[in-house]
Amino acid sequence: MCSAEPINCFPVLVNILSNTFLRLFNSTARIRIWSELFYSTQRPEVKSNIFFTCVSYVLILAAGLPPHFAVSSMEDYKVKS
Repeated sequence: MCSAEPINCFPVLVNILSNTFLRLFNSTARIRIWSELFYSTQRPEVKSNIFFTCVSYVLILAAGLPPHFAVSSMEDYKVKS
């Protein structure tokens, strides 16, 4: 069913349990899992859009971290900790 590594077995176990509960409640829906880490696409423009979105998010996050540490150290200096 799955390899012996827990990182691979847990999603399969959750899938089996979820589908079992769905069948118990007479549902026709099913939950499916797959082993790809990310959604894969063959179109390069979609890949570039995803890449630039991730890069912009990381740059915005990186720009906000140094002021946070500076303010934190100034507050420590004020209370003489």
